Amino acid sequence: MSQGIDYGNLMHTAMRGLIKTVLERVSDTGLPGAHHFFITFDTREPGVEIASWLRERYPDEMTIVVQHWFENLDVGDDGFAITLNFGDAPEPLYIPYSAIQTFVDPSVEFGLRFESTDDEDDPDEIEIEPIEVEPDEEEAQHDADIVSLDSFRK
Repeated sequence: MSQGIDYGNLMHTAMRGLIKTVLERVSDTGLPGAHHFFITFDTREPGVEIASWLRERYPDEMTIVVQHWFENLDVGDDGFAITLNFGDAPEPLYIPYSAIQTFVDPSVEFGLRFESTDDEDDPDEIEIEPIEVEPDEEEAQHDADIVSLDSFRK
């Protein structure tokens, strides 16, 4: 007999697919308008490729900003590669989608946080929650769209 539908992991997969789709569009056409991203990822996650000096500086997690200057955005099925400027030194990075902890586009008050639970019975279970994004002054009158995923959890 089936264990049931694992909505938590299905949402996890869908939200990471959303990030992949957004990055594919940016790779094809560039960042439209005021869009920009803050992406926090776990530097310990298998498959993360960053320079050794960055790994020493950010041993647990790192936040990158994709905005004015980036190159070589290559979006794959399991992650993305990008070259960013760190103190006038271009550095290539590879970030698996599974390493992403937060993805925020403050220009439209959109954000996602992926959190692992401490449940020993299911270490792969992921909690996804929208995060509050500080609005730009001109957009302060608009409320962010919030999706509660708590109702999908066991």
